[in-house]
Amino acid sequence: MIHLRLWKRWMLAGCVAAVLLFVFAPIAWLVISSISTRTELLAMPPHWIPRQPSLANYRDILWSAEGASQVARIFKLTLCNSLIVAISVTTISLAVGALAAYAMTRMYFPFRRLFFVGILATRMVPEISLVIPLYLLASRVGLINTPYILIATYLSFSLPFAIWLMGAFFETLPRDLEDAGRMDGCSSAGILFRIIMPVSAPGLVSTALFTFLMAWDEFFFALILTSNVAAKTAPVAIAEFAGRYVVDITGMMTGGVLAAIPPVVLALVFQRYIVRGLTAGTVK
Repeated sequence: MIHLRLWKRWMLAGCVAAVLLFVFAPIAWLVISSISTRTELLAMPPHWIPRQPSLANYRDILWSAEGASQVARIFKLTLCNSLIVAISVTTISLAVGALAAYAMTRMYFPFRRLFFVGILATRMVPEISLVIPLYLLASRVGLINTPYILIATYLSFSLPFAIWLMGAFFETLPRDLEDAGRMDGCSSAGILFRIIMPVSAPGLVSTALFTFLMAWDEFFFALILTSNVAAKTAPVAIAEFAGRYVVDITGMMTGGVLAAIPPVVLALVFQRYIVRGLTAGTVK
């Protein structure tokens, strides 16, 4: 019996180790490649640990060092574009989505449930089917190669997600809180902003984080709708490290590390809110 328990523990430890290796090995190789030289990356057998680690790739990107490729020099500008777009989309989605979700979960009006399902159904439309209409519309109004078209496009699929997630969270809040606020003389706006929003912090933070990640990581629409430094985002810039005749492997890996830092930091800082936001609606 004791041997069986030990065998189960060893099997569990082996499975956990395999999962951790599967998850963290690509990340470790990304970081290692970013501080390696191109010669070491192409060496056979490969050097799993760089013999001459260097931060030259980060210097080329962050400080536009002389001799750096054109893509490396503009990469920090694309990071700024990604930050502007992601923050704008997150702010608008959170403000509008929270208000819409509260209205649909607390107010009664005709076809309320159908309206809620219709909003969620917009997330089921394949993105590729929207490319041509969006491109033609953006061309007509002169928004090609501007951050505004990316913000508007990302809002079209992040806003329904924010409404759905915040709606699930509002459903878990007891209505007694609102009744108590009304007895104390609070208006509808006062109940929302002084009572509901403060206790909804986990849902707000988790919704903001997932919306930010969707806008930060989006590649397809950014590739189609932008082509210059004024609007190009980091995912598109990373793809451009692969040229027609040569691939800047170290530059691509360095760009990947820099682009991964903001989401990782946000996830580590707000991880407890993420768990509470994802489990919203499971228990009442």
